[in-house]
Amino acid sequence: MNSITLAKKYTALLDEVYKESAVTAVLESDSSLARAGANANEIVIPKLAMDGLADYSRNSGYVDGDVTLTWETAAYNYERGRMFTVDNMDNAETQNTAFGRLAGEFVRTKAVPEMDAFRFAEYASATGVGAASADLSTGAAAVAAIRTAVSAMDEAEVPAEGRILFITPTLKGLIDDMDTTKSKAVFAGFEQVITVPQTRFYTKIKLNDGVTSGETAGGYAKASDGKNINFMIVHKAAVLQFTKHALPKIIPPALNPDADAWKYGYRSYGLCSVYANKTAGIYVHSAA
Repeated sequence: MNSITLAKKYTALLDEVYKESAVTAVLESDSSLARAGANANEIVIPKLAMDGLADYSRNSGYVDGDVTLTWETAAYNYERGRMFTVDNMDNAETQNTAFGRLAGEFVRTKAVPEMDAFRFAEYASATGVGAASADLSTGAAAVAAIRTAVSAMDEAEVPAEGRILFITPTLKGLIDDMDTTKSKAVFAGFEQVITVPQTRFYTKIKLNDGVTSGETAGGYAKASDGKNINFMIVHKAAVLQFTKHALPKIIPPALNPDADAWKYGYRSYGLCSVYANKTAGIYVHSAA
C-alpha cells in the first residue's frame, strides 16, 4: 500500500534523503576486453601466461618458450529489480511529484547504495585478497594500517599507478585531524581517495528478496557474519566490473491495462569479481 500525502499547495521542493552517488563507478571495467560467453549469463576474459627467460646459447641460440592465451569465464552475479505503481490522481494532486521524483529518488537512495555494498562485499570476500582486521580508533593507528597494506601490495609487485583507496569518512577524518606531514603523505600514493559511508562498506551483506516475511521492504543489510570495513585498496586492473543492463521502465496510465496508474520499474544486471591472477591487487582492512 502506497502512502502519499497529497499536496495542498504546489512546491518545487522535496524533503530528500541524503545519499551519496555511486562510489564504485570508478572501477567499471573496459567492456572491450570481454566477449560474450557460451551462455547468455556469462562473459569470458582473456588470460595470458608465458614462460620466463632461459639461458641463451651462442651455438644454438634461443630456448623456445610457450605463450598460452586462455579465456576465463565470469558469470553475471547481480540481478535485482522493483516495480512501483502510483495512481494517476495521486500523481496529479501532488503536482507530479509522487511519480515525477520517484525514479531519481529510487536510484539515488536504494539502487546505488545497494550496488556499492554488493561490490565491496564481493571484492572483500574473494579468495586470496590481502586482508587484516583490527579496531582503528586513532589517526596514527589508521596510518600504520594503511602503510602495512601498501607495503604488502608493493611486495606483491602490484603497480603503484591505478591504486584507489576507499575509506570511511570517520577514519579519513581521524587521519586528516592529525595535520602532520606523515598523515598527508599516506594519501599521496593513491590515484584517488574516496570516502565510503559505513552503511555500504561491509565484508558480507544479505540481499533481501522482497517477498519473504521480514524482507518485503527489499534492499540489503549487513550479514550476520559480516564485518565493518575500515578501508579497502583496489588496483583497478584487478577487478571485473560490468553493468550489462541498468534501465528504468516507465508505463503511463494510458498503456497500463490493470489500473489508471503510472508504473515505474527498475532492473539492474551485472557482475563484479576479481581476476584469479590479480588477487594481490585487493587489500581489505576490517574491524575486529
